[in-house]
Amino acid sequence: MSGARVRTAVLISGRGSNLKSLIDACAASDYPAEIVLVISNVEIAGGLQFARDAGIPTRVIPHKPYPTREAFDAEIDRALREADVALVCEAGFMRIHSAWFAERWAGRILNIHPSLLPKFPGIRVHEQVLAAGETESGATVHYLTADLDSGPIIAQARVPVLPGDTPETLAARVLEVEHKLYPEAVRMVAERNT
Repeated sequence: MSGARVRTAVLISGRGSNLKSLIDACAASDYPAEIVLVISNVEIAGGLQFARDAGIPTRVIPHKPYPTREAFDAEIDRALREADVALVCEAGFMRIHSAWFAERWAGRILNIHPSLLPKFPGIRVHEQVLAAGETESGATVHYLTADLDSGPIIAQARVPVLPGDTPETLAARVLEVEHKLYPEAVRMVAERNT
């Protein structure tokens, strides 16, 4: 690995627990990525405070003022390019991107999803897992593409589904493995790009 770390942005909409795990990983001197920007479409997203506490620049780009998905994505794209970002990590970013944006960042944008893709894409994942009677679930880090939760898989982690699980207890168990999986997957991708 060369001395340069991959300039990375993280896109969030909420509490930012996966962002926090990435910030913690980037604190290690041998980690091959550095977070140079955090963007949220929600002004009160809790994760913004994690970034501010770590001295990482933040941008809030609310989606509502933009007439189309493409117009919103163009503003996100502009912010990423202004920060000279090479890799983008979506961490609970609750917007679906346009095909244009997915194409523009193809191979350089990752997403984390709380199921063992290709099973259970989309939302309300834990309810779906329990309703289907699955014995295990987990998390997937994949490349983002224009097709929702369908991009090439980078890494997965599994957790058991336990008797008596609720969507909340299963979500908490999956989130725990997400916090380990995402930094590992970003490391793998960043090392290939340095």
